[in-house]
Amino acid sequence: MSEMKIILRENLADLINKIRNSKKKIVFTNGCFDILHVGHTRYLKEAKSYGDLLIVGVNSDESVRVLKGETRPVNMVSDRVEVLAELESVDYVVVFDELTAEKMVSEVLPDVYIKGGDYVIEDLPEAVIVAENGGKTIIVPEVKGKSSSNIIQKINELR
Repeated sequence: MSEMKIILRENLADLINKIRNSKKKIVFTNGCFDILHVGHTRYLKEAKSYGDLLIVGVNSDESVRVLKGETRPVNMVSDRVEVLAELESVDYVVVFDELTAEKMVSEVLPDVYIKGGDYVIEDLPEAVIVAENGGKTIIVPEVKGKSSSNIIQKINELR
């Protein structure tokens, strides 16, 4: 089942057209999702509540390295997308190579774009694209203290 949820980037336009034709409300979010934790699962569950289908854009391994440093990601993109695809709240997962999600947002043109509480709408170039196309950007509060970086730090302290 999860394999059907993992979409190749080149097949994304066809998927979006099918969803639009079915009149379903598309929610899109993106991130690294390196070490899945309760902050991620709560965030994705809430994101899904804003529409009919949740599409998750996942940063490629190379883009995570640029964004987070040479020791990241801990989990390869193939593992990260498989885990995400198994979540009930996630309908589709697609990998992207860019450092920001602007191009992905332009391809998906979601009805609702979701980002975590560590972001501000005014600082998100993706929010402009969403608004220009009639959509809405929503910031979901983060779960304090829950992050992949905190998990890695805790593991390193235990060594």
